[in-house]
Amino acid sequence: MNISLEIRKLPESRWTVLSHRRLLSLPSVLTGPARDKLIDAPLPPFLDSVVARLRQDGYFKSSTHQSPNHVLINEYKSGEGIMPHEDGPAYNPITATVSLGSHTVLEIYQKNKHGEREAHPSWRLLQEPRSLLITTGEMYVETLHGISETQTDENLNSETIANWDLVEHKEDYASGTVQRGTRISLTFRDVAKVAKLGGALKFMTKKS
Repeated sequence: MNISLEIRKLPESRWTVLSHRRLLSLPSVLTGPARDKLIDAPLPPFLDSVVARLRQDGYFKSSTHQSPNHVLINEYKSGEGIMPHEDGPAYNPITATVSLGSHTVLEIYQKNKHGEREAHPSWRLLQEPRSLLITTGEMYVETLHGISETQTDENLNSETIANWDLVEHKEDYASGTVQRGTRISLTFRDVAKVAKLGGALKFMTKKS
């Protein structure tokens, strides 16, 4: 099944359009006063093969449900990115990000002794099309990650890209400079707290 095509079929109304990208939260956005609960619902069938592979390979074996139950889909056009951030405590400390379409360069920032991010990234990771990036452990808790808003990634080589040895198609980046296209990222997570629909509606209507 062509996942990119299935994503394109989703209604435009499902997307949240931001100034520098658009995103879609499946099966729903998080709810509750702290925005840390997921409505109990299945992920769409076109993601079944990815979820099955993540479970089979044991990436989520130590998480609450031993399987991802939420996916955040981001669409980045050339020149778009996202500020350095953490994924937060609503999720188990593991994410699995699948990249479709264009490549990108993920920048990883360490925190200083005050818990603030350093001014410059400590590592740069090249995410190829159809690649999988697993983030867990200290990397999930102790760092921030972001994508610069640029149309061209430069200085791509074994000395500047931390995962260069794992890059499958090095020939595509041999010049060290590559133009970005449109990229779709699917970040799979396991939300620890899951609410039945009735309970979720109570949270949503509590202030009314």
